[in-house]
Amino acid sequence: MKNYHTHTTRCHHAVGDDREYVEAAIKAGIEELGFSDHAPMIFGNNHKSTFRMALSDTEDYVNSVLSLQKEYKDKISIKLGFELEYYPVLFQKELEYLKTFNYDYLILGQHYTDNEFEKSAHYSGRVTRKISILDKYISQCIEGLSTGEFAYIAHPDLINYSGNSELYIAKMTYFCEKLKELDVPLEFNLLGFSDKRNYPNSLFWEIVSEVGNKVIIGFDAHNPTALENLNTYNNALEYLNKLNITPIDTMNFKK
Repeated sequence: MKNYHTHTTRCHHAVGDDREYVEAAIKAGIEELGFSDHAPMIFGNNHKSTFRMALSDTEDYVNSVLSLQKEYKDKISIKLGFELEYYPVLFQKELEYLKTFNYDYLILGQHYTDNEFEKSAHYSGRVTRKISILDKYISQCIEGLSTGEFAYIAHPDLINYSGNSELYIAKMTYFCEKLKELDVPLEFNLLGFSDKRNYPNSLFWEIVSEVGNKVIIGFDAHNPTALENLNTYNNALEYLNKLNITPIDTMNFKK
């Protein structure tokens, strides 16, 4: 069992020491643990983002993960990653900055459409009936994943569209087909599953089953105890099994 979606207190909405996540993962029988806290963003303006680490925290985050990686190398494999949005006007500069830390992988978590600080930006988890926002989410994710910089997409069904279900199915079928062409795994998110959030969306995962996308399970751990909650993990496996989906377990990252 592996998990590549793990946060730290630096994102301001997770709890527990980094070491506690490692110890919990070992206790749960997780063989490979990827830290992927919300990446700092170089906004270049006065925008304050409240759900990600600050630029000043990045070095501490990287050093902590690498230190634990070395300390626990005989017990568990630890990877260094970031969860990152694709914001078109910021992406290249952001990528250049993050690459100086020699991370193992990035996962796409598209929490906003557009560029977050813009008036047009929409938080993906906020309910909407606007087709334009659904279209923007889909096109922005596809554009980001087409760069080849992301290992997979976290909670791909985060977009909280409450409009016409037939339209949703058509749009998301197109989305899944494009991601299959790109050979990008889709994450079944255990945090949303256990908290009964708007994701995982049952309609979306029926589409995934029909299209035949690669699927990976992500704990999206914001608390060390989440890694020990194997009941949720097993329930997710059962849910996916009923849809004839067999998730992959391992990612082979290209530096």
